[in-house]
Amino acid sequence: MKKPAIALPPRPASLVVRDLTVRYGKLLALERISAEIRPGCITGILGPNGAGKSSFLKALLGLVPKEGGEVRYGGQALRGEQVAYVPQRSAIDWSFPATVWDVVLMGQVRAAGWLRRIGPQGRERAAQALDRVGMGAYRDRPIGRLSGGQQQRVFLARALAQAAEIYALDEPLAGIDQPSEAIVFQVLRELADAGHIVMVVHHDLGQALAHFDEVLLLNRVLIAQGSPQQVLQPQVLQRAYGRILPLDSAA
Repeated sequence: MKKPAIALPPRPASLVVRDLTVRYGKLLALERISAEIRPGCITGILGPNGAGKSSFLKALLGLVPKEGGEVRYGGQALRGEQVAYVPQRSAIDWSFPATVWDVVLMGQVRAAGWLRRIGPQGRERAAQALDRVGMGAYRDRPIGRLSGGQQQRVFLARALAQAAEIYALDEPLAGIDQPSEAIVFQVLRELADAGHIVMVVHHDLGQALAHFDEVLLLNRVLIAQGSPQQVLQPQVLQRAYGRILPLDSAA
């Protein structure tokens, strides 16, 4: 008698980008970018200032309009609830009168709906996210009274509370202390190891070599994609930055 086939868990999907083009007025920010971003690894998005790194991330997430191209996840159009996004710290109004707990609960708004209370499960998820980044004891602290590293950990907790499939972070390590940096890298590694897609806009080539599994090197166009060891080579970096760079600098 033939044995029934064993049901295997579904394979995690990749994020596939085809011919992505972004323009701000007359400025061409990105031109026909095609890439596949795989689950289960940390993907760094690197390039010089003005290369279109943040525009790439925002266009993937539908935060800025695309002039052309498409973004597909599992063969379907990417949906907002599938993504948790951590913006640059400079884009956030830190004077807004909100506590740490308020900020992390904001990650639950999409799931609960704007006019519905966040239920016990969502609140428990938020509390666990705060504990995961070492900020559980600060839940009643105003967000503006935290250090830069603590603020970034809170926004990472907000992303974790969304329980998304894809995590996209724009310069999450800029201006933060070493303990916070270590926590951020640890959480990103845990997310990748759990099969999530993790994308990080970053500028430090040395850290990219040490912590990222894959790299997209941009300067309006895609210069190279692959492992850090493959991409962060002098001749490739020269194409992106216009000069040879040491791996401890991307200035």
